[in-house]
Amino acid sequence: MKILRISTLVDFLENSILILLIAFTFYISLPIKTTKTLFVPKGSIHTIISKLHKQGYDLSFIDKYILSFMGIPKTGWIALGSQKMHRIDFLYKLTSAKAMIHKVTLIPGETKEIFLATLASQLDLNKTKLHKAYDYYAHYPEAGIYADTYHVPYGIGEKHLLSFLTKLSNEKYRLISEKVYGTYSEIKWLKILTIASIVQKEAANNKEMPLVASVIVNRLKKGMRLQMDGTLNYGIYSHIKVTPERIKSDLTTFNTYKHKGLPSSPIGAVSMAAIKAAMKPASTPYLYFMKNKQGVHDFSKSYKEHRKNITKSKH
Repeated sequence: MKILRISTLVDFLENSILILLIAFTFYISLPIKTTKTLFVPKGSIHTIISKLHKQGYDLSFIDKYILSFMGIPKTGWIALGSQKMHRIDFLYKLTSAKAMIHKVTLIPGETKEIFLATLASQLDLNKTKLHKAYDYYAHYPEAGIYADTYHVPYGIGEKHLLSFLTKLSNEKYRLISEKVYGTYSEIKWLKILTIASIVQKEAANNKEMPLVASVIVNRLKKGMRLQMDGTLNYGIYSHIKVTPERIKSDLTTFNTYKHKGLPSSPIGAVSMAAIKAAMKPASTPYLYFMKNKQGVHDFSKSYKEHRKNITKSKH
């Protein structure tokens, strides 16, 4: 009799386990509707499941326990690839799907005005908020973001994006400065960035950069105006040809035909080559340079030579 009871109990447990397994298999095989991309909220597994449920995903407390065996999802946008899948596949994707990443590039010489407009367009962000965030986080009016390619997560907000870009850039500037000068001064670095930004606009290639930097330094030492068109390609004027009318009408410090000395701030983003040229200009007697028919510059130390180069470029 006792053996019969034990056998019955074993049968009951086996049947119960079988039913549970069938129910579990059925549950995890149920289809779940989603989107091709999904933002995984920040928090514990319980918080993630609860927030996704509130957003309309058909998830329950059971999924919390299943997910706990699979791993902890990473916060951010992920690519699911399909809008309909089995529940177990959906839960697996939460822990294994690759993050959605945008690749954004700030071209050397480009202004923040153009770059932030591009970010707004590419990442569907608010341009005004981007400008406010830049002004809040950036250490410099222009060139606060180093010219480079950045990988940013899909769905990032204006503040977080600009905080990320400016923090990385300033850390890069600090490391370069400390390596060369042994210290980092934002006042001194502002001058470096300003010279580098002019070099970036004026030089035809990286090889010319130390030569252009030498012209800038030599003219400043002699108290000469820089008189360089590139300085007028600031802000919204990044790609606009400088005309005699513009030179007459622009009253900012960026007009180096009228303003003596460097502009009050950089005129665009800079590359490493431009920074190196600004930090260590070539030692030359040059005071002038003129673009020739080959698209590079002829450098000269006297106005007489410069006039000859101007004439040569026109014929």
